[in-house]
Amino acid sequence: MVKKYPILFLALLLVLMSLACNLPSRGEKTPTPNALTEVAQTVEADLTELAQTEEATETPQTVTVSPTETSVPPTSTRVPPTATDIPIPCDRAQFVTDVTVPDGTKFAPGDDFVKTWRLKNTGSCTWTTSYALVFDSGDAMNGPASINLTGSVAPGQTIDLSAEMEAPDSNGTYRGNWKLRNASNAKFGLGWDASEPFYVIIKVVGTPTPTPTSGPTVRYDFIANYCSAEWVSGAGTLPCPGGTGDAEGFVVKLDNPKLENGVFAGTPGLETHPEWVDNGVITGKFPAINVKDGYRFKSEIGCLNGGASCDVKFQFNYRADGGPLQTLGSWTESYDGAIQSLNIDLSSLAGSSVEFVLAVQANGPSDQDWAVWINPRIEK
Repeated sequence: MVKKYPILFLALLLVLMSLACNLPSRGEKTPTPNALTEVAQTVEADLTELAQTEEATETPQTVTVSPTETSVPPTSTRVPPTATDIPIPCDRAQFVTDVTVPDGTKFAPGDDFVKTWRLKNTGSCTWTTSYALVFDSGDAMNGPASINLTGSVAPGQTIDLSAEMEAPDSNGTYRGNWKLRNASNAKFGLGWDASEPFYVIIKVVGTPTPTPTSGPTVRYDFIANYCSAEWVSGAGTLPCPGGTGDAEGFVVKLDNPKLENGVFAGTPGLETHPEWVDNGVITGKFPAINVKDGYRFKSEIGCLNGGASCDVKFQFNYRADGGPLQTLGSWTESYDGAIQSLNIDLSSLAGSSVEFVLAVQANGPSDQDWAVWINPRIEK
């Protein structure tokens, strides 16, 4: 109070001294209470006026607090880690989309289906053909235990991975969890720590599909999946679909091609033109599928109408369980007005994870090698 209002304190002191001087001496009449009250009120009024004046003119004072007089902790100088400070795992994946069989797809008991996931490599290591898609937990649905990758996937790239499965015989909801496995046989998956699986969820409803009486069932459609294949010529990797004028070779889907015999196929086909050089080639390697007993490859092959100089060799090749490339059949086709029908038993590959390869090679010049696969498929 004294430090804050020194003038006010001085005024109070003077008033008190004045009062002391005016106190009655011995023998004088004592002032009445009313008189003292009037004096006190006068003093109070003077003090109030002085206080108001002092506050109005007083300059705010800055209070300095030493570090030992505050409870606020000092500001930390530690810099929190940024995203770039966190090391990227060698093996980690990111789910992009369900290419086939979205979650909750309904199947009848015993139905076969192919599940395809699109994954992105978000790790720092390249996935090689020593990596594999593997079943992890849940319902396997008669899927393969593992399928080796068909090519390398660098960090930042995506890949479509497929597994053939079969719906269980009883109605209900089924989930199968899958992961990837590296060359050291260590499993990894999704999430920041690569521990989460990707999965397939289906619902089985109804009664088992009756055995077809009108013919076999298509188990794999090469045309529906032709851009899932890796197309290559002597010039390197080809786009899918390509363009019919691409000198590097090309693959295109034809909805109803007209054949060398002048007849429309009545079903889709794949034109696979080799590279436009002498003895040029083109190959399409499809994602691995799990072959079962009774599977057969069927197709018609020939040249498109108008390609009078067409002279090619068709090949149907395969690679089982990551093994060497082998040939199931080879056929020569020229522009002779006739097409060939293929019907190949695949039972010898039952139980294997197989990558099938469609290949065409020019016999000499390839200017009009308009080679076409009509409705290539696997049936059972």
